[in-house]
Amino acid sequence: MGLYHPVAIGSLTIPGNLFLAPVAGYFDRVFRSICIEQGADFTCTELVSSEALVRNPLYGALAHRASLEKNILSRGDNETRYAVQLFGSDPEVMYRATGLLAPYHPEAVDINCGCPVPKVTKTGAGSALMRNPVLLGRIVEAVVRGAEERLGGAPVTVKMRSGWDASSVNYRECARIAVEAGAALVSLHARTRSQGYAGTSDWSHIADLVSQVPVPVAGSGDLFSPEDAERMLRETGCAAVLFARGAMGNPCIFSAARSLLLTGSWELPTAEERLALGFRHLTHLATDIGEGSACREMRKQFCAYTKGLAGGAALRNRLVHAQTIGEYRDILSPLYRGSLSALFQEVGKN
Repeated sequence: MGLYHPVAIGSLTIPGNLFLAPVAGYFDRVFRSICIEQGADFTCTELVSSEALVRNPLYGALAHRASLEKNILSRGDNETRYAVQLFGSDPEVMYRATGLLAPYHPEAVDINCGCPVPKVTKTGAGSALMRNPVLLGRIVEAVVRGAEERLGGAPVTVKMRSGWDASSVNYRECARIAVEAGAALVSLHARTRSQGYAGTSDWSHIADLVSQVPVPVAGSGDLFSPEDAERMLRETGCAAVLFARGAMGNPCIFSAARSLLLTGSWELPTAEERLALGFRHLTHLATDIGEGSACREMRKQFCAYTKGLAGGAALRNRLVHAQTIGEYRDILSPLYRGSLSALFQEVGKN
């Protein structure tokens, strides 16, 4: 079997092994859809608060309203397979929240045991769960039960870190407990919580975990190029790779990685192609949450779309002040040639 191959997650089979990781504040349903167009095999929502879902069952329905904060649970138009990621520290609340996902019919439910952000960890959720493996196991059991009762037995996955800090690297124990509780896949970001996103991820932890658990392992951490994905798959033996920061503003990384794995080569997308995807992201997001909210949200998104491009800093300085789609178009359209300029002309007619 080659490096690019299907992945079986319980009863769910994903046709390939290039996954989009859940990243809060960046990977809305429009971006996930663009990533699928560009070759992502599986996607996941950003983390969703189980407490918020249970306190307000309408939380999910609000995903179609004008607040980006609520634009989380909605399935993208072309998302034939996606997961919803939940976070929380109360097994009963996680169980109830899982049941409330039924209207969205996710193909899987992912449990966040890796978020290092203080506002998450101070509640005992995210990577704080790795300090309490017994509670982690109870949460997995609760979500599995909820998925069996309300989601047709959709598989449950767990995303974790190597540990809380360098003195408590316990991914082996946490993964074992999660799998015994019913997790069908474990994703490992090979950094500790105390590292945050600093330093380098220790891929040897991923390789080790592959040898320790009977379920597929997805690897995460320092995947910024197609070559990184190829090397992680080859060196660790993981079943899939999770692109996170490497996909920000660069959804073409999926088609490039697939090309490298299948043909041995890939082509760098042009600046024009990346910016065209960003502009389409903006216009589709405006349909979901309104033009004003979308324009404000896309300021940070375009910081990612322009990263590494020639003249990117000057372009960002202009884009962060754009308040309407028309202003974005006026800034970007001079950079386009040929058929891609039709995209701006079409939007200008609406």
